[in-house]
Amino acid sequence: MSQKGQTQAAAGAPESVHLEIFLDKLASEGAARNTIESYGRDLRHFSAFTGARQRAVEDATQTIIRKYLKSLSESGMAAGTSARRLSTLRQFFRFLYAERIRGDDPTSGLDSPRQGKRIPKYLSESEVDGLMEAAKARPGRDGLRLVALLEILYATGLRVSELVGLPLFALSRDGLMLVVRGKGDKERMVPLSEPAKDAIEDYLVVRETFIPKAKTSAANNWLFPSRSKDGHLTRARLAQLLKEIAVEAGLAPNRVSPHVLRHSFASHLLAHGADLRSLQQMLGHADIATTQIYTHVLDERLKALVNEAHPLTEMPIKR
Repeated sequence: MSQKGQTQAAAGAPESVHLEIFLDKLASEGAARNTIESYGRDLRHFSAFTGARQRAVEDATQTIIRKYLKSLSESGMAAGTSARRLSTLRQFFRFLYAERIRGDDPTSGLDSPRQGKRIPKYLSESEVDGLMEAAKARPGRDGLRLVALLEILYATGLRVSELVGLPLFALSRDGLMLVVRGKGDKERMVPLSEPAKDAIEDYLVVRETFIPKAKTSAANNWLFPSRSKDGHLTRARLAQLLKEIAVEAGLAPNRVSPHVLRHSFASHLLAHGADLRSLQQMLGHADIATTQIYTHVLDERLKALVNEAHPLTEMPIKR
């Protein structure tokens, strides 16, 4: 590296041209904006680390990457977050290798930080019922919108970004299905429950009152329009609404979030007999391995089945 490049790197890691090309490639392949922003944050954090060591991010060695991962661990970062950052680096260096920008992949052979088995946080069915009742007790248009949001979340398990960004035309003509554009710009059909269908019908009566007068006609395109920059309800506002309704339902607000309701949908569906492959399709998981985090529900169901149906469970134990 030239003396000028070393000075720039030490001063705080100059923006890498290859980093930006990589992010542009993700965008051209249809990656979600949140995904691109997350990759960008991870790579710029690593770039600052390599810059402090007078090395450009694309020239990082495996030794530097190991030191980086060690620094993350020593800072108290969760193993899952460190594993995600390593995954980002793998994608970046595989891109550099594929484009022949460098002749090797320094992440090859690196093990991901060990993570304990994570059981998703979810609510019981009675707790979800309590949330629904609290939402229905809210008067006026705000109550109708909140009930529709909750019913859709619990009926479909949509990601929060998918829910708030639903276009109006995502709803099928008969109101029984949603066409959802998820990660990687992939579309999937998701069925709606009768309660969700009814809640949407009630909300649509007042939907236009949420369209700001100052907004252009583009605000009319969203199922849940608002005054936000994007013209639709924001993820932060939805999360805030769920915290508020959790308190009203007598639940700790830190236990309720859009993702917790997604987990609740998946866990309850499996508990009532759904199979993993169907759940994978509804959740929009590209790999069924991601869906397998819900196998804790299957484990419990199998235990219950053995306890209830096995002929030896009721036989007295001979001593």
